[in-house]
Amino acid sequence: MQETDLHDLSDDADYAASQLQGSASMMGGDSRTQSSSSEPDGAEIVYLKDNVTIHPTQFASERISGRLKLIKQGHTLFMTWIPYKGQSSNAKLSEKDRNLYTIRAVPFTEVRSIRRHTPALGWQYIIVVLSSGLAYPPLYFYNGGVKEFLGSIKQHVFIVRSAEDANVFLVNDFQNPLQKTLSSLELPRAVSVVSEPSMSVSIGESPLNDNQERTDAGVHSETSSVSQYNVKQRQKGHDPARDLSIQVLEKFSLVTKFARETTSQIFRESHGNGFGAIERRSHNHSALDSAQKASNIAEKVPDTIPVASDPLEKISYMKHNLVEEAATNLGTFELVNCKEVDKLTLVWGKPRQPPLGPEEWFTFLDSEGRVMDSKALRKRIFYGGLEHGLRKEAWAFVLGYHLFDSTYAERQYLRLIKKSEYETIKRQWQSISSEQAKRFTKFRERKGLIEKDVVRTDRSLSFYDGEDNANVNLLRDILLTYSFYNFDLGYCQGMSDLLSPILFVMEDESESFWCFVALMERLGPNFNRDQNGMHSQLFALSKLVELLDSPLHNYFEQNDCLNYFFCFRWILIQLKREFEYEKTMRLWEVLWTHYLSEHFHLYVCVAILKRYRNRIMGEQMDFDTLLKFINELSGHIDLDSVLRDAEALCICAGENGAACIPPGTPPSLPVDDGLLYTQQDDVL
Repeated sequence: MQETDLHDLSDDADYAASQLQGSASMMGGDSRTQSSSSEPDGAEIVYLKDNVTIHPTQFASERISGRLKLIKQGHTLFMTWIPYKGQSSNAKLSEKDRNLYTIRAVPFTEVRSIRRHTPALGWQYIIVVLSSGLAYPPLYFYNGGVKEFLGSIKQHVFIVRSAEDANVFLVNDFQNPLQKTLSSLELPRAVSVVSEPSMSVSIGESPLNDNQERTDAGVHSETSSVSQYNVKQRQKGHDPARDLSIQVLEKFSLVTKFARETTSQIFRESHGNGFGAIERRSHNHSALDSAQKASNIAEKVPDTIPVASDPLEKISYMKHNLVEEAATNLGTFELVNCKEVDKLTLVWGKPRQPPLGPEEWFTFLDSEGRVMDSKALRKRIFYGGLEHGLRKEAWAFVLGYHLFDSTYAERQYLRLIKKSEYETIKRQWQSISSEQAKRFTKFRERKGLIEKDVVRTDRSLSFYDGEDNANVNLLRDILLTYSFYNFDLGYCQGMSDLLSPILFVMEDESESFWCFVALMERLGPNFNRDQNGMHSQLFALSKLVELLDSPLHNYFEQNDCLNYFFCFRWILIQLKREFEYEKTMRLWEVLWTHYLSEHFHLYVCVAILKRYRNRIMGEQMDFDTLLKFINELSGHIDLDSVLRDAEALCICAGENGAACIPPGTPPSLPVDDGLLYTQQDDVL
C-alpha cells in the first residue's frame, strides 16, 4: 500500500516546501538512472529519490527533507543523502543542524545491513547499519520507493534477506565472498546513531560547514570523494576474524537491555537493606579521599605503554603567574589554556555542597508556598542535592509535575484532581475480564513483561524486599496504568528501573505515577522502537568525546569502539546501575535541575570515560575488554568527583558542546504539540 493512500500531506509545511523545491530545481524525484556531465569519468547515478526525510525529533516542524542517491563508480556503489537548502519551514533547524545529518559518499563495502520498516499507518522507512555497528537515522520515503531502492542496490551489490527477519537485508560487496560469509552470521538488530562525520570516508568536507552547498551541483564533490575513497580503500588492511569478534561483542552489549536477569551478576549492584544505612555510608568519606582513590585506580597503567596526554588535564604544580582567573556567574575559577580544544578554556568544577535541608528550603518559598527564584533553587540542588526527607516535595518541582510559581493550595488541589484521574485510568485495565484478556494480545504481553520485571527490580532494598511485597505490587500497578495512559509507548524493559526510586521517595501511588509521567516526557524517546532517542544521545556522546578528549576519541576510532555501545546502559536508565541507590537519587536530582545543561548526563558519561582514560588506553583495551571494564565499574565510581569533572567539561565545552548535540535529543522537554511516540507495529 502506498503511504499517500494513508496520509493527506497537504497540511505538512515541510513536505510542501520540499515538493516546491523539487519541482523548481530538482529532477522530479523519480528513481531512473541518471548521468551528469559534472561527474568524473566512470561515475553514474543509478538511483535518485527526492523527498526522503529524516525526523531528528518527534515534531513535524523539525523534519529535514533531502535527496537520496546511489552512485556507482568502478566496482563500488556509494550512497548519499543531501538535505535541501533553504527550507523555510524548518526555521528551528539551522544550516549547521541540517549539515549534521548529511550522508556523503558512504560505500556499500562498509554497510552491514538495511532494515525496512513498513508500518500499517505511516511512511515506509529504512535504517542503514554500517559494519562498525553504527547506524544512520531512519530515512522516511514520503512517496514510496523503498522497493525500487533495494532493487537498485541488488543490481550492483550482493544483498540477501536475513533468515532471522524478513525485513532485514544483509549487504556486502559482491567482489568479497569472505565478507558474504561473515555477513550471514549477523543479527538483525543494531543501535542507531546519527551519521558520524568520520564515517564519511575521506571526504575532506565537514558536515558542520555552514557554507556548504547541498543542491544537485554537489554531485561533483560527492563523486570526487568517491575517487578518494577508492584510493584509500586499496591501502586499507582488513582482518575478518577480528571484525567477527568485534561484531559478536557489539551484540553482547545489547544484553543490558534485553536480558537483565543474566547481566545483573556482572553489574553487581551495591544496594543496602534500607535507606538509613545507605545515607550514613555516603557521608563517611570526604570528597578528597574519594578523588584520591579514583586517581590511584586510574594511574595503575603499565609504564611501558605510552598514553596520549589529556588535552584538558590540569597541571597541579603550575606556577601562579601562568594561571589566569575568571569571574563567572558560577564563581571565580582558575583557567588553563587547552592545547587541543580550539578557543576553549577549562573551568574546574566547584566543590560539592551539603544537601539542601528543610530549614534552608523554606528560604526559597514565599508565605503562600511559591518558589521565589527557581534558578537559584535549581543551582542549589545542582551543587548539593537534597536531604532525603525533602525529596518528596522537591522532586515534584524539578520533574515539572508542580510549577515553581504554584501555591500550597494550588498544589493540594492538583493532587486531588490527579488522584481522581489516576484512578480512572487504572480502572481501565482493572476492568478487563479474563475472557477479554484472551482476546487482547497487547495487554497480555505488556502485563506479563511488567510482572516479570518488577520482581527483579531493586529487591535488595528493604523497601522492595520479601515475598508479596506491597511496594512491588504498586510498581506493577503504576507501570500497567502508564501503559494505558501512554498506549503508543506502552512498557519497555528499563522503565521499572526509572520508576523504582520515584516510588521509594514519594511513597504514594498517584503522586509516583504523575512524577513518572513527567520523567517519561523527557526520557520516553529512549524506549522508542526506532531508537531515535538512543542513537541521537550516543552520537552526541561521541562528538563530545571528540571535542573534549581527541586522543581518547582517536583511540576509540582505531579500535572500532566508536559505536559507544558500552555506554548504552548508562544512557538508557540514567546511570542507575553505576551507583548505590542513595547516590543514584543524588545524581538524578542534579540532572533534573537542567541547571547547566539539559544534557548534563552526557557530560557525566564523558567525565567517567576521561577519569579512566589512562587505563583504557594504557592497557590497550579492545571492544570486548572495554565492555567488561565498563560494566565492572558499577559501584566503584566516585559521584562527587565525577560531577565536578562533568561541570568543568560542560563549562569548558560551552557553545561548541551544545552544537555537538542534535536538536530534540532526550531529555529535551517537549516544545510544541504533536504526536510524541511513533510506536507502530511493523507489517511483516
